Amino acid sequence: MIAAALALSPGAALAGACDLMRPGWDGAPVTIWAETLALFASPAALALLVGSALAVAFRSPWAALVLCVLWSGLTMLVAVADPGGLRAEALAEGCRASPALFIVIVAAICGAMILRTGRPAPERDETP
Repeated sequence: MIAAALALSPGAALAGACDLMRPGWDGAPVTIWAETLALFASPAALALLVGSALAVAFRSPWAALVLCVLWSGLTMLVAVADPGGLRAEALAEGCRASPALFIVIVAAICGAMILRTGRPAPERDETP
């Protein structure tokens, strides 16, 4: 009876969530900064960062538009996708943190790309 109660306790399920989502987790709670760094270190985010830098360097509004759509897709996956249903358990256990800072930084990147690659304002003739 005691063994059954221990097997059904949430601690066992939570440990399993962290084992699946963060296999090398050391047990220390993950901060929002560490989560943001981990998300930006993913191959998809690194590729989008390089693409964003190139779009700004070449001042390409169409590339910036495509990259903003791709960034939106990545943030949607980060915020919504939970294929195993383990996100809540991982957040409660401490091996994951909120992706809010990542989403805010991505929004700032997209806004900056749009402002930088957009058309410049027409110059006004200041003659009276």
